[in-house]
Amino acid sequence: MDYDQLETFLEVARLSSFSRAAEKRFRTQPAISSQIRSLEEEIGAKLLDRSGGKVSITASGKLFQKYAEETLDARRAVLLAIAETERVPRGEIIVGANEGTCLHILPEVFAEFKKQYPDVAVNIKRSDYAKILESVIDNSVDFGVISLPVTDTRLTVVTIHRDELIAISPPQHPLAKMKSATLADVAKFPLVMPKAGHTRDGLDELFHDRKLKPRYAMELDSSELLKRFVAADVGVGFISRSNVQEDVRANVLAAIPLSDAQIRRDLALVFRKDKALSRAALAFIDIAVKIKAADAAAGRR
Repeated sequence: MDYDQLETFLEVARLSSFSRAAEKRFRTQPAISSQIRSLEEEIGAKLLDRSGGKVSITASGKLFQKYAEETLDARRAVLLAIAETERVPRGEIIVGANEGTCLHILPEVFAEFKKQYPDVAVNIKRSDYAKILESVIDNSVDFGVISLPVTDTRLTVVTIHRDELIAISPPQHPLAKMKSATLADVAKFPLVMPKAGHTRDGLDELFHDRKLKPRYAMELDSSELLKRFVAADVGVGFISRSNVQEDVRANVLAAIPLSDAQIRRDLALVFRKDKALSRAALAFIDIAVKIKAADAAAGRR
């Protein structure tokens, strides 16, 4: 057996699904099934029960799960210990972030980090706000990049990027002719909204406080899809300013500041206070803070 098989087994056991595990590990479902089958043949026991249309872990599987977790933890620990003795960042860092952050905020940070520390592997786990926090707490990522505020007292919070929510519309839309708009102005039109998450919660609360009853044309779980449907004139939407700068420059979308509401979308790196960060993780935080501070000083979001 190898470490890759152990990681695959744990992913299937955690998700109770071969197809979802395949998606998470960027493999085909037959490849995942083959790994589990080889593992079971080597161990001589059935680890996962596939009957009844649902994947469940067997009694032998539960014993093996503990072994697999301990083995992978030990591997990470020894790699970290060796890297520390070398006093040069090595090994791997795992970062949790959502789609918009991965596409628009972090690329230059990752590029600079890899330039300075080519021997450090970077693994990005793309997820939503709640799952990123969960991953930070359960130590499956080194740190997460999420929007503020963060109220969990178990976490250290390092602000790296300052942003705000704006309205977006097609360039030919009536809102696009306005220098700024009120929340009520925007709510007159059909809205393309995020299905869930921090932004959706903040907007729902704001609509309720202002006694506005918006019409939702679509609800989407992707910021990139949201922009595309707004560009197609399905409705208007809200998004972080940084996530739409290229689209505005290309005249695909218009950005309209909100005149009567400021919804901050500042981003922070968060990690457990009791977590001993590797030199690689500390180096990444340092680079992220410096690059984003330079962007802010230059007037770039």
